[in-house]
Amino acid sequence: MRTDSSPGTLPAREHLPATAAGTPVLDVVVPVYNEEKDLRRCVLRLREHLARTFPYAFRVTIADNASTDGTPLIAAELAARYPDVASVRLERKGRGRALRTVWSASDAPVLAYMDVDLSTDLNALLPLVAPLISGHSDLAIGSRLSRTSRVVRGPKREFISRAYNLILRGSLQARFSDAQCGFKAIRREVAQVLLPLVEDTGWFFDTEMLVLAERAGLRIHEVPVDWVDDPDSTVHLVRTATDDLKGVWRVGRALTTGSLPLDRLARPFGDDPRDREITDVPKGLARQLVGFCVVGGLSTLFYLLLYSGFRQFGGSQSANALALLLSALANTAANRRLTFGVRGRGGAVRHQAQGLVVFAIGLALTSGSLAALNAATTSPAHTTEIAVLVVANLAATVLRFLLFRAWVFPDRREPMPLPAPTYAEPTTISTGDPR
Repeated sequence: MRTDSSPGTLPAREHLPATAAGTPVLDVVVPVYNEEKDLRRCVLRLREHLARTFPYAFRVTIADNASTDGTPLIAAELAARYPDVASVRLERKGRGRALRTVWSASDAPVLAYMDVDLSTDLNALLPLVAPLISGHSDLAIGSRLSRTSRVVRGPKREFISRAYNLILRGSLQARFSDAQCGFKAIRREVAQVLLPLVEDTGWFFDTEMLVLAERAGLRIHEVPVDWVDDPDSTVHLVRTATDDLKGVWRVGRALTTGSLPLDRLARPFGDDPRDREITDVPKGLARQLVGFCVVGGLSTLFYLLLYSGFRQFGGSQSANALALLLSALANTAANRRLTFGVRGRGGAVRHQAQGLVVFAIGLALTSGSLAALNAATTSPAHTTEIAVLVVANLAATVLRFLLFRAWVFPDRREPMPLPAPTYAEPTTISTGDPR
């Protein structure tokens, strides 16, 4: 599947217009499980802060994850008392399940969530959602690991957090700095397309959502936050870490096999004149050239190593043919995935067959160069053979790129249907506002 050229299903980002009073622009979800002690204080403090600092209408939604204490009663009481507070009751646990359920049903164009302990300084809330309201970004996250963040927490949690993010960078090539900070926001139209692709319903939900968004090319804005850790947190660190590692393995395997249709998340360019289409210049050409050059350089090195090894046991022509064949198979597979963004196994055999035709052309060029060298001198030096082959491979490389782009991996733009949501959850919604 292609991720660079598909038009996808997301519209261009635009600044959200000022809406009529009472229509919420922001929906802040507070997932809770047995939080009767802190819930009322959290909601009242959050409401007061938003009413004082947020220039748009808002809603605070309490997402109760099957609490067994007095949390549901307090949530219902707050929803009945305040028109900008709603409560949702889920009969199954899971922070990811709660967020997906509420976000999928919300009518607000900007969706956010924060932990009930309010560990994050609320002054970061407006900077978090401002890039989404303006149309600049698709998602926004708070980061405790930014250089300008101020964090108060124990060494154990600090070590686990940094180690986890290093694992994400090393295994999933994640570029965001803090996956598990309970302070995030997303535009609704992005959530509608992205959430059906996220499988996790627990604590790994955040990480999976961010990795898929980043791989699809969506823009993630990071906000440094001030964070004071809650010493009474009920999160089970060992179990959560184990589940997260399982999630990393599952998502990494899905990305490797190309089974995730990330092209459905393609975002068109905005209205900046620099982003407008330029005639006679194929889209993605610059990126493909860079990818092809990188793959070509590695393939050439791989070919030369193979040739030098095979040359020890046979003639130059047989060593060249075998080395070029093996490097061509690897080159086609690498360009298919990395340069031209083709995912999945569909058409892989056909692409390799076409790649072999391109290989035959390269073989003719390099073999002809060797034949000409042998005709010119009876016993050429090994370094001379290598130099001739490098020049011949450069010529073959230019032709290979043109054939790959125009014939083997042509740019096909075929919009794909949206996946059907699979996250239906029984909920009970209570709100003091009739809207």
